[in-house]
Amino acid sequence: MPLPEVGTAAPDFTAADQTGQSVSRRDFAGRWLILYFYPKDNTPGCTTEAQDFTALAADFAALGAAVVGVSPDSVASHAKFIAKRELNLTLLSDPDQAIATAYGVWGLKKFMGKEYLGIIRSTVAIAPDQTIAQTWFKVKTKGHAATVLSALQTLAAGD
Repeated sequence: MPLPEVGTAAPDFTAADQTGQSVSRRDFAGRWLILYFYPKDNTPGCTTEAQDFTALAADFAALGAAVVGVSPDSVASHAKFIAKRELNLTLLSDPDQAIATAYGVWGLKKFMGKEYLGIIRSTVAIAPDQTIAQTWFKVKTKGHAATVLSALQTLAAGD
């Protein structure tokens, strides 16, 4: 299942954040939501991506956007990741991959010659009306947060 198409309704979700609080897509109605999917807390690429989104948090907030990360890691793992790396993000725990599956980012991956199921690093920009505004699939971490911010600036200007 590929990422949802631009212009379609964003799949609904509800999951626990790093504090154990329940967070739903509906909580972001009326504002932009950058939903980024990453494989694992405290790994090099995922740390870089989270730190880059944190560094740009004020810029996203200025556009009325929330940035939310999603991985299969536990609530406790997310809390440790945020504390250790001084992140300014909401991270959702998706242990059964329900959100990742709904957004089409749970799939077959290859690493060092082995195939396995996992999160395919991807990002979705959800518009204030809860539709898909833009998607990025199989992203590279370096510069990705800045790319998303630039796209959001353009999207928000046309809003």
